[in-house]
Amino acid sequence: MNETPAPDVQVPPVPVEVSEATRGTAFVQSLERGLAVIRAFDAEHAELTLSDVARATGLTRAAARRFLHTLVELGYMRTDGRLFALRPRILELGYAYLSSMGLPEVAQPHLETLVSQVHESSSVSVLDGLDVVYVARVPTKRIMTVSIAVGTRFPAYATSMGRVLLASQTDEWLDRYLKEADLRPLTRYTTVEKHLLRAIIEHVREQGWSLVDQELEEGLRSIAVPVHNPDGSVAAAVNVSAHASRGSSDDIRVELLPPLRTAALAIEHDLRGNHR
Repeated sequence: MNETPAPDVQVPPVPVEVSEATRGTAFVQSLERGLAVIRAFDAEHAELTLSDVARATGLTRAAARRFLHTLVELGYMRTDGRLFALRPRILELGYAYLSSMGLPEVAQPHLETLVSQVHESSSVSVLDGLDVVYVARVPTKRIMTVSIAVGTRFPAYATSMGRVLLASQTDEWLDRYLKEADLRPLTRYTTVEKHLLRAIIEHVREQGWSLVDQELEEGLRSIAVPVHNPDGSVAAAVNVSAHASRGSSDDIRVELLPPLRTAALAIEHDLRGNHR
């Protein structure tokens, strides 16, 4: 395939989630590479050339071409001969997971009730590696520069839901997380010192909620609480996000924490019903 030269697109490399040391004899490397090709595409890189994909995944151009054209043939991707992009069919992969969870379907009506009460956006997320992934959401007005939808990922260390989920992990797990996490300043308020983040997470564990003040995006405050499984473990986190102009951090806590906790308890009640 002849590829017309295109402007150099800076695509971040796709992180490797399984180390060489932990791979067993049953590990299928070609599947890992195919998934890496899919993960090279995101909101900022919706269309990529063959060279872009090869650079992001570390694959040769020949290998990247084979994976891309296989995905095109399967209907998961489209191409005009130069640029590649995901097709809606790729959603089948994510929705299979969501439908198996049951959580998004259970949470949605309670998020809608909460949003109608507080007039702010609310979301549910789960922990996936170093990130939180949104699995349910009811927005009001848009208060962030980025668009948030089901499937959106944010670094756990800078979000209220992420800190609630991190606080639910064991000390050993948290030690590994802090060792691996790359704490970058997303705003001038972001906590990037690992010993301070550890202290914050331990405090969240004690008080049972987290409030993040403009650490993910300036002008945004968010408060979150855990959602528990029937066995008492933490299944997810639910939050309410508000613009900083709504009031101080104390105002946010006083106004939004009680209805947020009520919504979390309602979700937990329905999860117990589904479990039975």
